[in-house]
Amino acid sequence: MNEIERIQKWYRNQCDDDWEHSYGVKIDTLDNPGWSLIVDLAGTQMEQTLFSPIAYRVGENSETKDEDWYVCKVEDSQFKGFGGPNHLKTILGIFLKWAEEG
Repeated sequence: MNEIERIQKWYRNQCDDDWEHSYGVKIDTLDNPGWSLIVDLAGTQMEQTLFSPIAYRVGENSETKDEDWYVCKVEDSQFKGFGGPNHLKTILGIFLKWAEEG
């Protein structure tokens, strides 16, 4: 399965006629440019699962730093991933690997 199929499966598995009315998955764009992924963890098995923050090329001096970066963390019962315009698949993959192993 690719990342879209896997995030669809994860989302569907959370839907219990209650969770989906208050929580969900949000994929959006950033104006620098880039992507954001916000996944609500409240009410899921992931809510209490440890996640070590990841930062790639954040704050480095590089010709490509404006596009070649990502950061992922868990904060306020949400998985939060942000990255350059070529890293949506990367961010989804980081969340999915953690969720599927958790």
